[in-house]
Amino acid sequence: MKANVAAVVAAAILASLAAPATAQDAPLLDQVLYGQLERWLGAGPLSLDNLYTRQAGDDSLDFHAAVDGRGSSFTLMSVSDSAGASWIVGGYNPQSWFSNDGWHVTERDWQRTGFIFNYSDPAVYRQVPTSHILPSQGSRQTYNWFDHGPTFGAGPDLFVDDLLTTSISWQLTYGDPDFEGRSIIDGTYGGQFMRINALEIYAVAPIPEPRAWAMFLSGLGMLGWAALRRRSS
Repeated sequence: MKANVAAVVAAAILASLAAPATAQDAPLLDQVLYGQLERWLGAGPLSLDNLYTRQAGDDSLDFHAAVDGRGSSFTLMSVSDSAGASWIVGGYNPQSWFSNDGWHVTERDWQRTGFIFNYSDPAVYRQVPTSHILPSQGSRQTYNWFDHGPTFGAGPDLFVDDLLTTSISWQLTYGDPDFEGRSIIDGTYGGQFMRINALEIYAVAPIPEPRAWAMFLSGLGMLGWAALRRRSS
């Protein structure tokens, strides 16, 4: 598997040399996409804070410096093929990104909460459950290494090269196992390299419900009252 990843990286580097990164015009995240991400995650209202937006000249080290150890996150990408067709795709990583962890392996179903998605042709692809005939098929959630951008699954299901300029997708760890080898971007089998036009990473945090905030503030009030009593006594 490592040999396959290395081959993909080498090919992506060659492809990306002809596609230097450029500054993006506007953020990918708008209110409509924000609402769709909330629905796909299904955890209620979310706070999405920008951790990283690719700038011209950035590479995977810049990505890792901004996002490593920062908890769960959404990756958003605008990609296009050689004919100029474009898509917005990405993924949800329930764990932190890191520079030297290699595979984040999720053996059990309760750990398999990651997903990847195509927003332009709306579809979400979740990790293959352990009930599949080959339980280990959905176990490799993300690949974490210094010379990779955000990379999901063992396919790789969604891959970003070290220059953050090239992506490729074919399914193996996420989605319907019957569609193994199919790109989530353009639906082709075997995948093709795509130019990355924009790349953003957002930290994910739930927004407490009003009742939860009220209980929190009430608790703070009680602590303050107790402290005043101690001082007065």
